[in-house]
Amino acid sequence: MGLLTPSLGYFVWALVAFIIVFLLLKKFAWKPILKSLNERETNISNAIASAEKVKAEMAQLQNENEALLAKAREERGQLLKEARDMKDKIINEAKEQAKVEANKIIAEAQAAIQAQKMAALTDVKNQVGKLVIEVSEKVLRKQLSGESAQEAHIQGLVDTLKLN
Repeated sequence: MGLLTPSLGYFVWALVAFIIVFLLLKKFAWKPILKSLNERETNISNAIASAEKVKAEMAQLQNENEALLAKAREERGQLLKEARDMKDKIINEAKEQAKVEANKIIAEAQAAIQAQKMAALTDVKNQVGKLVIEVSEKVLRKQLSGESAQEAHIQGLVDTLKLN
């Protein structure tokens, strides 16, 4: 029980020892402790400010990256659109050129057909003319087999020529 109820002398000596330790600590240790606490507080506030600055820079970099990505997507879309337009243009030009070539070939073929047709018609006319002459010659020879018939026919032709 003696520990729970200390005597007055023990209490005084404990108080004196506490005050001496307190004064010694105040004189020699308190300032360095406060100085280190202030330094620590400054370091912590600097670290927080630095972290905030880094966080702001990261946010700015993230915004810049997003802007660059959006720009890259836009440029990619533009390039794809230009490529599609170029493809369509090339296809249309090829179709037009094919149509022109086809029309040219058709025109040349029609001209060749027309030329062959005319050559064939001329050949047929010549052959018909030869046949008519041969048939006429054979008919006239048979009809004009005699000399008097020939003279009469010639005289008839001469008379018709004089009248015209």
